[in-house]
Amino acid sequence: MANEMRIEPYAPEKKEEWDEFVLGSNNGTMFHMQRFFDYHEPGKFEFDHLMIYLGAKLYAVLPGAVRGEAFESPIGASYGSIVHAEMKFKYALDVVDALADWGRERGLKRLELTNAPLIYDAIPNQNVDFALLWRGARYTLHYISSAVPLDPNRDTISRFQKSTRRNVRKYLHDPDVRVEINEAYDEFYPILIENKAKHDVKPTHSLEDLYRLRELMPERLKLIMVYYKNEPVAGSLLFLPNDRVALCFYNMLRYEYDHLKPIYRVMYEVVEWATKNGYRHVDIGVSQDTKADNPMTPSLSLIDFKEKFDARTVMRNTLTLDL
Repeated sequence: MANEMRIEPYAPEKKEEWDEFVLGSNNGTMFHMQRFFDYHEPGKFEFDHLMIYLGAKLYAVLPGAVRGEAFESPIGASYGSIVHAEMKFKYALDVVDALADWGRERGLKRLELTNAPLIYDAIPNQNVDFALLWRGARYTLHYISSAVPLDPNRDTISRFQKSTRRNVRKYLHDPDVRVEINEAYDEFYPILIENKAKHDVKPTHSLEDLYRLRELMPERLKLIMVYYKNEPVAGSLLFLPNDRVALCFYNMLRYEYDHLKPIYRVMYEVVEWATKNGYRHVDIGVSQDTKADNPMTPSLSLIDFKEKFDARTVMRNTLTLDL
C-alpha cells in the first residue's frame, strides 16, 4: 500500500488546499497552516513542506524543513508532525513508510517530528505515533505542559485551590479593577518584555510579528487585559490553535502590582472565557526550567502555580525515526 502513497512538495498554489485540509483534520492546529507560516519574514526559513496523497486524495500534510541530514517538523512553529484526518492504523503505517522512503531517497538520516499534545485531537488517535514507533522511532524529547480541562457544568472558581479562590474573589468586584478583551498590544508587549527579561529570555515573537499574525489570523488571537485604576497590570494573549484548545501563549503582569494578584484574575478570565466559548481545554504552555542544562528539566514552581487552577499534565513529545 505504501507505494500508492504519493508525496509532493508544497507549492504556493496549493495554499488553499493545504489550509482547508488542516481545518478539517483530526489533529491540525493554526501552527500547521500556511496562513500562519506567512507571518515569517521572507527568507527567514527555507521550508520543505510535504503533501501526501492516496491516489488523487490529499491524505496527510507535514510542515517542516530539511536541516542538514534531518527533516524537522516543526520549523518556525510550536507544533508540527503529520496532520491527518481520521485513518486506520494500516494507512498510518503507509504514510510513515512513504515518508521514510522519501527521506532515504534524498540521503537524509532521520525524521524529527514534534506533534501537539493529544488534547488537540478532535478524537484521540495515536495511530501515527505507534506506526512511527513500530518502524523503529524513539522518543528523544519530552516537554511538560499544563492544561485545564473545561466543563461548562462546573463553576470556574470552585475548581481552583482554596487560596486561589480567595485571591480571585477578593478583586472580582473591586471597582478599581476592570477586564477587557481588546487589541492593546502596545500596552501588553512592553510588560511582557520586562517579564521575560527577569528570566534572561525574549518573547518568541516581536511586536511586529504579533501585529502580522493578527492581520493574517484575526480569529486565532484573543488578548485579555486586566487594568487597575486604568493602568494595565496583567494580561494573557491567547492563541486559538483549533476549536478544541485555547492556548495561553503569553501571560504577563506588572510585578509592582503583584499584591493585587492580577495574574489570578487573568487566569480566571481565561478559563471562564474559554469555557463559555466551547473549548475543551486551556493549555497554559510548557513548564521547563530554561536555565537548566537538560531541556526537559521541569520548573516545579511554575507547575505548582498552574495546578492552582486545576491544570493537569500533558506532554509535547518528539519522535525521531532513523532512516
